[in-house]
Amino acid sequence: MARIFIVGSGVVGTATGKGFLHAGHEVTFIDISHQRLEYLRSQELDARDVLDLRNAPDAFIFLTLPTPNVGHRYDLTAFEDGTASVGAALADATGDHTVVVRSTVPPGTTEGLVQTLLEKHSGKSVGEGFSLAGNPEFLRAATALEDFRHPWMTVIASRSNRTVERLTELLAPFGGELRTFSNPAAAELVKCAHNIYNATKISFWNEMWLVSQTLGLDLDPIAQTVARSAEGSYNPLYGIRGGAPYGGVCLPKDTQGFLGLAESLSLDMPLLKAVVQVNDTLIERADREADELAAELA
Repeated sequence: MARIFIVGSGVVGTATGKGFLHAGHEVTFIDISHQRLEYLRSQELDARDVLDLRNAPDAFIFLTLPTPNVGHRYDLTAFEDGTASVGAALADATGDHTVVVRSTVPPGTTEGLVQTLLEKHSGKSVGEGFSLAGNPEFLRAATALEDFRHPWMTVIASRSNRTVERLTELLAPFGGELRTFSNPAAAELVKCAHNIYNATKISFWNEMWLVSQTLGLDLDPIAQTVARSAEGSYNPLYGIRGGAPYGGVCLPKDTQGFLGLAESLSLDMPLLKAVVQVNDTLIERADREADELAAELA
């Protein structure tokens, strides 16, 4: 049985904590919202407004704090405040605690922000006074608890092999595919790319829905067919290497030609335009690198 603290007890934190409780671990929820604390306590859960690690046994401290966006940036205000409070608690701690970043954060946050704040407020160093890891969540709001208890993917990252091993021991019993990384930024990018990819797919089919509506076509059977016919939909390895543009005959022809069709229908397709623009950028980069290599060999 592990000792676990959940710092930030919203949807993700509550599902995470309840999932660990169901697995037989000892869990304490931490939050600054009195309304949320009362709700958790009404369910007979251990919920507190301050993290106290004095005389606490070795524990996992999960950061499940909010990281909303404000315009085109993440607002990490609440996340920073919560992390600083964990650092202050670590200052009085005697156990060997592991801080785990579970919130969705921009790549580089675990080592660039969390580690800095924890060391500043605790007076200790990562690897000596505490351990640090990333474990991004993949929970849907409507089914968060079930998603935690039955994950399809678990991602763990830490510079410390021992920390990865300890988190694996904690999380592997829940099942699902496990992927580990030595750089926490990789795990952070996995989560961001995961969400952005889902959003991109939705927007792609919404663009196609606009076209189908204009042409008087039913999109559903078309989309279901493409989901089976397009290798990019059914092959998880198709097109994911990065660093090279698409080529051949079909892809350049249809991406460019379809823009002309959309224009004739008086439809704007910003996503398709962006697809072409990214490819043009990669072509220009490849040409430039080839020229530079040729110049070096001349």
